[in-house]
This record gives sequence, structure tokens and C-alpha cells, in this order.
Amino acid sequence: MAGAIVASAALALNGCAHNTESSGPGTSTTAVKPSKVDEIANLLPDKIKQSGKLVVGTDPTYKPNEYKDPNGKIIGFDVDLLNAVAAVLGVTPEYRESGFDNIIPSIQGGSFDMGMSSFTDNKKREEQVDFVDYFEAGSQWAQRSGSQIDPNNACGLKVAVQTATVQDTDELPAKNQACVHAGKPAINVLKFPGQDAATNAVMVGQADAMTADYPVTVSAIKDSGGKLQAAGALFKTAPYGWAIQKGSPLGQALLRALDNVIQTGGYKTIVANWSVQDGAIDKPAINSAVS
Repeated sequence: MAGAIVASAALALNGCAHNTESSGPGTSTTAVKPSKVDEIANLLPDKIKQSGKLVVGTDPTYKPNEYKDPNGKIIGFDVDLLNAVAAVLGVTPEYRESGFDNIIPSIQGGSFDMGMSSFTDNKKREEQVDFVDYFEAGSQWAQRSGSQIDPNNACGLKVAVQTATVQDTDELPAKNQACVHAGKPAINVLKFPGQDAATNAVMVGQADAMTADYPVTVSAIKDSGGKLQAAGALFKTAPYGWAIQKGSPLGQALLRALDNVIQTGGYKTIVANWSVQDGAIDKPAINSAVS
């Protein structure tokens, strides 16, 4: 069922073709396939132009952004968007699965051309790589249904998180510091290599709550069959970015291609299809983190 084309139409809409596909139980995606724009494609580094492929590191455990369908194919909001950008550039993205915290080192070492894994662009990460920012995200907590957890008063609770995410490296350490300063017990942070395991820890009662980027938490709640509910509100919005080597010309190529997808309407189609319109942007940028 996953990946099977149930309807397709070659519609000339702002230079894009839109094909509706099934990509998971109860999930429909619209593949936006713009035409190649030579002027933008010429901005690519010679290595990528010559190979015709873009090697992309990703940790596909972060639904709905990047995850695997029942057949093991990597799909999601990020995938649909990068596929559209790659079409403008005239290259084929090659998605390579990796642990989240190994992606940036692999970009620095040249194993990946870029990283696509819901990276929050922040000043600390910008010291290692550049980011082409394509979305505005924030953190959202989830709890078991019927619980009454306040993310701003979680001292002493067990909170699940994916290792090396901004929630792990920034949010929870700051909250823990506040607990200690107030003379309260620290948060017991349960770290997992993938978001699926972190979500499951809450579902089975191993953790009291979880924190993740808001599209991920919203998707987890939706898929939980009523077992999870939001805890608190969305907070601390920050940009998502595609990670690339510092100073690489790939940055301008991705930026211009993404702007093309936005201006021709494909971006709007993709965010609406994945129900993540609240984080949509009007103009992409490079290294737009403020903290």
C-alpha cells in the first residue's frame, strides 16, 4: 500500500507537476516536481553536478518530518520538500540513514553533501556547519492522556528525549538548572537514539512526558490512538535548516532552489499536505539563528 500511486495528474501549475501518492497507513502525500532551472543548477559544486546526485544524511525516526513507511522507504515532510528542491537543481537525492548525532560530523568529513534531519539552526551548530533555513519550528511536550504536567514545572519527573536534539542539548539542561537553583529535584532525562523510542517510553509509562519539535509531537499524539495528549503550549520557535559544509556553494544553490519552490507554490502544497502550515516561511535564509 505504501508508495503506491493511487492517483496522478500532470497538471501544469506554476511550472510544477503534482502527483498524489499513498505513503503510509492513512497518509496521503503530494509529490511536487518542479522543472529544472539551469541558472540555479549551475550554482551547484562541480562534484554534485558531475555525479547528478545529492548525498543526504538523515535519521528517519522523526515523523512526520523524516521516517520510514511500512516498506522501509524514507518519506515525510522534509523528504517531499527536498525532493522538490532537488528537481529544481536537476539532481537526485540519495538518502542515507544515520544516527542523528553522526550527521554533522559526516558532513564535515565529506561523507554526506548535506544533512536533512529536522536540525534546529542555532549559533552553536553554526560554528560547525552552515544551515539553509526552510521552516520555523518550536518545542512541544506530550504526556499520557489524563495527566496534568506543566513543562515549566517538571522537576523530579521522567522526561524522554531524542539524543542530540535541541531539546536534549538546550531545553532540558536549562530547565534542570532552574530546578536545581530552586532547590527542587532534577528532571530525570531519559535519552533515546531515536524519537520513536522516546515516544514509546511515554506510551508504556517508562517516562512521564516527552519533548520534541512541535510537528513531531503533534504527529505522535495523532498516531497514539488517544493515549497521548499535549502538555503545555508550543514555545521557543526557531528555524529548521539543512546542514552543509561551512562556506560551501551548495548553500546558495539550495537557497535559490528553495525560493523557487516557495514562489511557484509547491512549498505551500507540501506544508499543507503534512499539516505543518504553522511553521511555513515566506523567504528562506542561511544561518538565521538568533541564539
